[in-house]
Amino acid sequence: MEKQQTLAKKVRLSGIALHTGVRATLNLLPADENAGIVFRRVDMDGKPEVRALAANVVDVQRGTTIASGRAVVYTVEHIMSALHASGIDNCVVEMDGQEPPICDGSSLPFLELIRSAGTVVQSADARFYTVPAPLRVINGHSQIVIFPDREKLTISCVTSFKGCPFDPQFMEYVLDPETYGAEIAPGRTFVDFKDLKMLLAMGLVKGGSLDAAAIIHNGAIICKEKLRFQNEIVRHKILDLIGDLYLTGVRMRGNVIAIRPGHPTNVKTAGEILKTMQK
Repeated sequence: MEKQQTLAKKVRLSGIALHTGVRATLNLLPADENAGIVFRRVDMDGKPEVRALAANVVDVQRGTTIASGRAVVYTVEHIMSALHASGIDNCVVEMDGQEPPICDGSSLPFLELIRSAGTVVQSADARFYTVPAPLRVINGHSQIVIFPDREKLTISCVTSFKGCPFDPQFMEYVLDPETYGAEIAPGRTFVDFKDLKMLLAMGLVKGGSLDAAAIIHNGAIICKEKLRFQNEIVRHKILDLIGDLYLTGVRMRGNVIAIRPGHPTNVKTAGEILKTMQK
């Protein structure tokens, strides 16, 4: 049976936080067996912690936010996606603020950080889970269906955004540590221009730039460099889903069909999976 894994050493990453626009520093540290993924706010008295579980999600607008007591951490999905894909079961994520660095808007910088740390195989068995029967979650125009599969995690995803020059977008992907770095991790986050104006008016995305996101506007996608993939949007949606599903606290298996997924539906699905696990 496959064993749990943690990091071989402490590694650090600094950058600008998306919404506050301040410089943020993040450390990834090894953790004990069965510790799971824990976020630690080192900027606060007592260094409070919050486990990355669906039960601790407090907001799903513009990202996945987790909290426990005074400890609040925004936009954890890109870090969680890289950890899930890398098979890291136990890790402490130290942060000196409420947001991690946005970097280039993808999970690739976090994946490279994990790879630079290396991994250690632990004694305890790794925990895998697949639903015992088909599970369907509907949230408005978004829905996710999961069928049992004990061997692998397959995600078939379709997205649709008005004004996008290539729409709809579809991709089927089987989660694999080797292919994730080339096929999913580089997919950058994106925003519709009309939503961007609203976010700016709310005093958010102070650290946003074309270095960290693509903007959909009037039938075009605006970004600093050319698109990394023609279907980069659906790849980023898969990236987010891999991260949000790791809020179950286990390495997921199953055949996932995701129609216009987003953080609200992703997290709701993770919560429903937790309920089946508890049964």
